[in-house]
Amino acid sequence: MMDTSARLLNLLSLLQTPREWSGTELADRLEVSTRTIRRDVDRLRDLGYPVEATMGSVGGYRLVAGRALPPLLLDDEEAVAIAVGLRAAAGSAVDGIEDASLRALTKLEQVLPSRLRYRVGALGAAVVTMTGGGPRVEPAVLTVIAGAITNHERVRFSYRAADGAETRRHVEPQRLVATGRRWYLVAWDLDRDDWRLFRVDRLLTPTATGARSTARELPASDAAAFVQDKLRRMWPSSPVVVDFDADPDLLRSKLGQAPGEVTQLPDGRARWSADADRLDWMAVRLLMLDLPFTVQSPPALVDQLRTLGNRAREATA
Repeated sequence: MMDTSARLLNLLSLLQTPREWSGTELADRLEVSTRTIRRDVDRLRDLGYPVEATMGSVGGYRLVAGRALPPLLLDDEEAVAIAVGLRAAAGSAVDGIEDASLRALTKLEQVLPSRLRYRVGALGAAVVTMTGGGPRVEPAVLTVIAGAITNHERVRFSYRAADGAETRRHVEPQRLVATGRRWYLVAWDLDRDDWRLFRVDRLLTPTATGARSTARELPASDAAAFVQDKLRRMWPSSPVVVDFDADPDLLRSKLGQAPGEVTQLPDGRARWSADADRLDWMAVRLLMLDLPFTVQSPPALVDQLRTLGNRAREATA
């Protein structure tokens, strides 16, 4: 039979899973009596762990939120995942979270076993996080919005538009969506009676009102698709059709993960149909594919390629 300290650690590990354990289940897992489980639960409470007990045939034990944060028991994979997440958070778009992430990472690495410290160090040496370049978001703003979404509450805030004008908004928040270095709030605007997309870095003093939100269905498959569609409409794109003197498989390998559709022409050549929000970048992309091609549409893309060609000739004259 394991000693008391080891048994307490195993009991705590079980209780930290998000479920309720009956005394009999815990006793069977730890190979002790239910009386011993009751004594061990009392010991955990004396150490500051808020273990709640419910009575009855379906009653049991579970760990609940307390006033202080007790030590957590993590397995190897959980410890590595948290350490990697903290490293990534140091380069996040959330204002002020870098220092807190580094402090937490320092504390975690101090107690990691050497085998895990090596794994975390190897990941840290191999991965570089690009920082800067995006707007910063206050953690308190994210906390208020996320809490309102979870609790299905309405929110009031001031919103600063791109031109600096401020308006008061009363919304029912649906989801927070992170897109690289930006955060967006998808919400139902009660005053405008329609869905709206808000940049979180432009939100000022959000306040949860306590009033319940109405369950609504998004006009998209999910919040991420809604944001993607809204952003695409903000920056209109042009349909592009280009024929390549290459077979479809070769073209697909050159395009990689680029969006669009590759089809085979009757003569065996390949056609690429895609949408481009910037034709100048599309012209550069076509040249970088290093394949003979003919632009079918739009004419403006031909003009962009002609401009690039003239600049190249002038530069090499």
